[in-house]
Amino acid sequence: MTVPAAADEPLDWRFKGVPVQWWGRTAAEIVAEGPRWSDDDAPGPVCVLRAEALTHNLETMAAWCRQRGVELAPHGKTHMAPQLADRQLAAGASAITVATVAQAAVYRAFGVASLVLAGELVDRAGLAWVGAELDSDPQLTFTCWVDSVRGVELMTAGLAGTSRPVDVCVEVGIPGGRSGCRDRAEIDAVARAVAASPRLRLAGVAGYEAAVGQTLAPQEQDVVAEHLRLLRATAIGLAPLVQTESMMVSAGGSTYFDAVADALTGWAGDLPVRTVLRSGCYLTHDHGIYQRTSPLTRDGGDALRPAFEVRAAVVSRPEPELAVVAMGRRDVGFDQGLPVPLDLPGSALTTLYDQHANLRLGGFDSADVGQWLRFGISHPCTVFDKWRLIPVLDAGDRVVDLIRTYF
Repeated sequence: MTVPAAADEPLDWRFKGVPVQWWGRTAAEIVAEGPRWSDDDAPGPVCVLRAEALTHNLETMAAWCRQRGVELAPHGKTHMAPQLADRQLAAGASAITVATVAQAAVYRAFGVASLVLAGELVDRAGLAWVGAELDSDPQLTFTCWVDSVRGVELMTAGLAGTSRPVDVCVEVGIPGGRSGCRDRAEIDAVARAVAASPRLRLAGVAGYEAAVGQTLAPQEQDVVAEHLRLLRATAIGLAPLVQTESMMVSAGGSTYFDAVADALTGWAGDLPVRTVLRSGCYLTHDHGIYQRTSPLTRDGGDALRPAFEVRAAVVSRPEPELAVVAMGRRDVGFDQGLPVPLDLPGSALTTLYDQHANLRLGGFDSADVGQWLRFGISHPCTVFDKWRLIPVLDAGDRVVDLIRTYF
């Protein structure tokens, strides 16, 4: 993958959390110098990634997939950072997953040659872009989902004039969840419509097992197991209609990828199946939802390690057990839990405002005005999108990379 001139673009006021002394210098120059990071050099709050944790998580997940006999097409919406996607591909990922054509365009601009759009693609402009990309690059592979005969009709019409067909998986859904066919008759009708389309190729079956929740509650695990059984039965049933060299069977968020690997491997010898996971949050992991639910850490292990730290200064101590921190909803995610104080274990964030947070201090904790504190996050997807430039620090707090995001 090639990286455009972003590394040579001068840094300035557009990048929050960047030391003022970096303004006017390029990311390439900063990384080459390898300065030691100091929170006091940057207007807060700041967000950093830990290099050791990133490398560890990359290697761990790649090894896990090899051992389980599955491919990994990590979801690029998590970070929208081509530099990180480049590392995932170099570690063995077979493709980068996206959710929209806009996201696909970002990764194409950086040379990614294998994309999975995990969803329906029915808008005419998006289809025209995909068709043009396929026609202009014979090496590009692109796969998306469809869950209705009407969707097949719209795709076929929108791809008129393109020379290469688009590979499509029939999406199977969960009752009460989001997109995807809900019964076998609908699945069969969609599959046959795809196979009959001159602009599409039936490539396999896809689903999303966490569409109704991401906890380890028995009832949710039962829903996951039933969904995966249906995916497996669907793959076997549709195999005679598949028009690609091998069948793609895809599922796998960041909570149940072990269940996916268990349920969607071990195919009959004459059934050429590629089981493709789409987990994305493993790369940075977290101190919240995925620390509790990931198959590699849910039992207390450290097979994945949190790489994110958001840092902010205490700006007020209005009450004895209350510290107000200069970090808010514009800086950290809160959809899957509030950030976790890393320096004051007896404390907890209780309220997150736009630019501030209330930190309730434990009985023996103290935090002075002006003191910088580190926080772990929950759910990487909604933290990455709040930062355009994220320093990567080694064990000695030296800057070893600067990650650009493109949301």
